[in-house]
Amino acid sequence: MLVAGARPNFMKVAPVHRAITAGGRLRTSLVHTGQHHDPEMSEVFFRDLGLPEPDAHLGIAGGSHAELTARVMMALDRAIEAERPDLVVVVGDVDSTLAAALVASKRRLPLAHIEAGLRSRDRTMPEETNRILTDRVSDLLFVTEAAAVENLMAEGVPREAIHLVGNVMIDTLFACRERIENRPPPPIARDLVEGDFALATLHRPANVDDRERLREILAALYEIAGRIPIVLPLHPRTRAGLERFGWGDRIDGGGPLRLTEPMGYLDFMHLMLRSRLVLTDSGGIQEETTAIGTPCLTMRENTERPITLHSGTNRLVGSSRAKIVEAADEALAAPRTDPSIPPLWDGRAAERIAAVIERFLSSHK
Repeated sequence: MLVAGARPNFMKVAPVHRAITAGGRLRTSLVHTGQHHDPEMSEVFFRDLGLPEPDAHLGIAGGSHAELTARVMMALDRAIEAERPDLVVVVGDVDSTLAAALVASKRRLPLAHIEAGLRSRDRTMPEETNRILTDRVSDLLFVTEAAAVENLMAEGVPREAIHLVGNVMIDTLFACRERIENRPPPPIARDLVEGDFALATLHRPANVDDRERLREILAALYEIAGRIPIVLPLHPRTRAGLERFGWGDRIDGGGPLRLTEPMGYLDFMHLMLRSRLVLTDSGGIQEETTAIGTPCLTMRENTERPITLHSGTNRLVGSSRAKIVEAADEALAAPRTDPSIPPLWDGRAAERIAAVIERFLSSHK
């Protein structure tokens, strides 16, 4: 049983689903918890990524972290009772990930965690709690980089349970690259010249739920947009923050800071490939920009993906206007460099995961 719930999960589940079903020896059940239920955050990703309709759609969305986790657990427990899988597979670090991990553990089902071992060392992030707890109850831990192996071993996870397999996000990027490159730009960017605009995303609660932080970041984006146009697809949480703080009138889609609705995977990645600079607080985007060599400024004080810093494409810039603007000016003045792709980020991570899963299930019959 593959469990996904939010937009970042879908890009990770897609190659794994293909790799597991390709051999024809394992039967899979795809469960969508519904954590991201808007069409722009869910349906368009299934379509872009070629994912089949979920075998079960739990329809759980909204509420606090505790409410969402509890409701997903209740619904998923019923789905597991009906399906009786031999293995539950979870990806990433969203609330649905932890919910599925807890249900599998309570039912004494083997659990595999894809993207295990990542640590920001920031316990104020809900995702950090989800990562730590999910890893503690997992039997198979699939990791993207060597630092994650070290984290897990330091926490007492047996080395034989840890599998350095590469990055399934990059599997999806490489598999879709030709389609990404050959599609026309989305309407909001039709008049933009390749390499002469920036792309931004903003959704972390620490940034968009905090009035002063959001003010600083918006001020930085508006200032940078005076130098180079910026496309900013608005996450629903970001839009809600703007409206809650009385800044809804800024959502006009005009001017050099171009605000727009959330984008599908192919449209968004098309812009990332053509952009001069990316500003984000997303984890996955740090990895994607690393793989394609686009300079990335991460508007956070920490990252759970240190390999993106070591590769030279990502830089932590915090949330202050002055620091973000200074870093953007430096990035825009520097020449674009070729990507330094980390080991095993070769588009075949899902194949390695499928092979480990098949061996594991064969030995546990």
